[in-house]
Amino acid sequence: MQKQVSKVRVRFAPSPTGGLHLGGVRTVLYNYLFAKKHHGDFIVRIEDTDQTRFVEGAEQYIFDCLRWCGLEPNESPLHGGSFGPYRQSERKSTYLQYALQLIEAGHAYYAFDTPTELEEMRNRFKTDENPSPQYDASIRMKMKNSLTLSPDDVKKMLSEKVPYVIRIKIPQNETISFNDMIHQEVSFDSNVVDDKVLLKADGMPTYHLAVVVDDYLMKISHAFRGEEWLSSAPVHILLWKYLFGLDHMPQWAHLPLILGPAGKLSKRDGAKFGFPVYAMNWIDPRNNEFTEGFKEKGFLPEAFVNLLAILGWNNGTEQELFSLEELIDQFSLERVHKSGAKFDYEKAQWFNHEWIKKSSDDHLLPIVKNLLTNKNISDINDSFLKKLIGLVKERCTLIEDFYSQTVYFFKKPDYVELEAIQPKWTMDKSTFFNRFIEKLDGIEDWSFQSIENEFKQLSAEMLIKPGELQLPFRIMLVGGKFGPAVFEIANLIGKAETKHRINATLMKLNN
Repeated sequence: MQKQVSKVRVRFAPSPTGGLHLGGVRTVLYNYLFAKKHHGDFIVRIEDTDQTRFVEGAEQYIFDCLRWCGLEPNESPLHGGSFGPYRQSERKSTYLQYALQLIEAGHAYYAFDTPTELEEMRNRFKTDENPSPQYDASIRMKMKNSLTLSPDDVKKMLSEKVPYVIRIKIPQNETISFNDMIHQEVSFDSNVVDDKVLLKADGMPTYHLAVVVDDYLMKISHAFRGEEWLSSAPVHILLWKYLFGLDHMPQWAHLPLILGPAGKLSKRDGAKFGFPVYAMNWIDPRNNEFTEGFKEKGFLPEAFVNLLAILGWNNGTEQELFSLEELIDQFSLERVHKSGAKFDYEKAQWFNHEWIKKSSDDHLLPIVKNLLTNKNISDINDSFLKKLIGLVKERCTLIEDFYSQTVYFFKKPDYVELEAIQPKWTMDKSTFFNRFIEKLDGIEDWSFQSIENEFKQLSAEMLIKPGELQLPFRIMLVGGKFGPAVFEIANLIGKAETKHRINATLMKLNN
């Protein structure tokens, strides 16, 4: 039975250490959908306690990604709120009192072991059965800590500012259980859990202490995170029990992994198999390593959010396309899968294609205009471009496709695929197009119907099937075997340009 909460408050707590993986965005999405469905708050809290891994620009990048996806938080370092600060590094003084409270109650202890002594411990207690010894109940009484030292020695070392960490004291021979909203009852043997560091030598908390303290102080009602964090659950449960009581603990849901071609999806999979795994392009300032993003690859945010939603969830029907509003209305944790969901890039492209088709021309206009402007196409008339978008969007899978599908409306093709015309080219066809140019001069009502009528009337007079002429005509206008209805193309590029492109291709064919 789940506890009742007065208000739903969920949080996404990323570390500013790099790009935002699509698994992280899915965690954001499920948090966001749950909060909005229950009229609650979605909070973003930056977990930057590990200063050695901090990457300049990563925090801003995270917020840029969420903004692009349309998943804006109610509270965050950027949005403010009543439970700040929302960066853990700015809450440093808060954590010490809770760590000392644990020591006072006998649930934690000071550990003065140096890095060298810890390495010696791992070598000394290493066996075939235990190749990686942990600092746990079986070893802690053989180490230099406040459990093995006299109170006077501990007091003296503290006064002399000897470096120390604070570790949780994991009890022996206990079963630690909790009810997960996805996995139901989950249990752990305390004997296989090590005494995790709670407070580091620099005074910063580790994730284990900070996440519990912050979730309590920020009144978090539900905590959703990847199932890779399940192994940390027993430590967190004990901290909740010791500090605040289990009645105050949020309801947890550990989300299934997103799988790639060879296990958990990673950015290496993207580099190897040629698809993005980050929401937006990311360049790591530490080594200039580039990782491609879905946005720059040409995905609409609506498609990206949609495909992430069904990577591990469905609404119980065959429906696959969902707006954000529909997702909010229909989302439930009961429909989240327990097993991992495999990412399929071809399916991801299908989502984008479908969203491009269903998006209004007005919605696509600024996106496509920006694309063309960046490709050095200037003096774009919005009304004209809207017509083009409506004409070609069903042929576009990625936003980038709008360039190849519209560029020939703005300038003549750089390359004409003559090899597709030449094998079946005849003098009769050459004569047809020379006469067709003359016919075009006589069209006063320049419309695709008029162009098509003249084309078909002339082909009938010359006893040539229209189908044998339309492919050469298309290639003359756009350079290849693609594009919308050829008479629409002629109509939109205009009479003079249509005649010019026919003439230019005839000259090349005759030569």
